[in-house]
Amino acid sequence: MSKTAVVILNWNGRALLEKFLPEVLKNSAHEGVEVIVADNASSDDSLPFLQESFPSVRVIQLDENYGFAGGYNHALKQIEADYFVLLNSDVAPEKDWLPPLIHAMDEQPDLGACMPKVRAYNEPDKFEYAGAAGGYIDVFGYPFCRGRILDQLEIDEGQYDEPLSVFWATGAALMIRAELYNETGGLDESFFAHMEEIDLCWRLKNRGYTIKVLPAAEVLHVGGATLSQQSARKAFLNFRNNLVMMVKNMHGSRLLPVLFIRMVLDGIAGLHFIAKGEFDFFMAVLKAHFSFYGRLPQVLKQRKELAPFRLKKQHREVYPQSIIWAYYLNGVRKFSQLKHFRLH
Repeated sequence: MSKTAVVILNWNGRALLEKFLPEVLKNSAHEGVEVIVADNASSDDSLPFLQESFPSVRVIQLDENYGFAGGYNHALKQIEADYFVLLNSDVAPEKDWLPPLIHAMDEQPDLGACMPKVRAYNEPDKFEYAGAAGGYIDVFGYPFCRGRILDQLEIDEGQYDEPLSVFWATGAALMIRAELYNETGGLDESFFAHMEEIDLCWRLKNRGYTIKVLPAAEVLHVGGATLSQQSARKAFLNFRNNLVMMVKNMHGSRLLPVLFIRMVLDGIAGLHFIAKGEFDFFMAVLKAHFSFYGRLPQVLKQRKELAPFRLKKQHREVYPQSIIWAYYLNGVRKFSQLKHFRLH
């Protein structure tokens, strides 16, 4: 049994494994750390390549493509460790990235999960979209990051190098206690991909655990290697999964008014796509809502099951205003410009 299992989920990613796995192995070579590749039923030559080029790396072969959430759930059931690290196949860890994460988990029993600072692989002076220097949501459930407001990426000048409590840790490089992962049921497989790590972190926070970013640990992330940032499929998953996670995890006194406002805001987003001639994105929003309505009975069942763990108070890592309003009407482009949001 390893203390820390770094698990890379692969699907037809032979080129990514060839490029990034050597860096992962080199910079994760610490006592008690094992690097594992879980293969989501790839149809390319990923498996022969791993057997030939990295025969010492443990490979878990899944019988079908279960998506990001299901793939990890099926793979992690076969791994014994104290800590799991979910690491994207397009991530290049920097030297000694693991010790700060492991040390924090060892020293802080209430720390449920943590993440490194994430910079963009192709523009390493900038933060990366999926995580940056820690994830948050606003009062209406829209996610953003310290270092990334909507589509605006900040240059990393060390301004966010302080370890800090966050609302969610990126699924691109997420360390979580194995016991908690198993106890909470892991990632929600109905999401398939996108926002499942935010949902998982929300469930951890509702149980009273903290989530932190530890910028002393750093990784570089390509991002969009599996599904493009500009994909209508990604827009569908993001809109639908965001609604699902709110119904599952938000306290009842806030849920209905927030959902009503979200319906209005999503409608405005749809009209915006039409105005830009992006009809595939408009259809993605529409399909997301119909998919959400179709799944609502199951989601309400999940909500009931999670009720004993749902805190009645607002988490302080939730921005108490609208990030959309702050961005479009107040001109906010940097995390440090947000008013009424002091986490120290």
